Amino acid sequence: MSFIEEFKKFAFRGNVIDLSVGVIMGSAFGKMVTAIVEDLFMPMVHPLLAKADQHWSSIVIGPGIKIGHFAAAVLNFFVISLVVFVLVKMLYGLKELEKAPNADGSTERPEIRDALKK
Repeated sequence: MSFIEEFKKFAFRGNVIDLSVGVIMGSAFGKMVTAIVEDLFMPMVHPLLAKADQHWSSIVIGPGIKIGHFAAAVLNFFVISLVVFVLVKMLYGLKELEKAPNADGSTERPEIRDALKK
């Protein structure tokens, strides 16, 4: 088996393609979460924590000890965790809505052709 044939066999295996799609979707999801946190939530938090003359994340308590930077990282972690939790909960809610029972109690979705026959 030639090198190219082996590469084709490896690259076009189902799990490699699935993993590639997952990485791409994860990257896009990460950018979306970062945008939500930086553009929506943090502008609301900064005025509550900052003094008028300085940004609260630039607070230093000693030589090289950036407590403000650490606090900002911790706060970002918790806000990002909260946003991811809410987004995942919304997605699962949509999934459950899709599985909601019909009027007759079944969870199967009727096909269009079946509805047209009736």
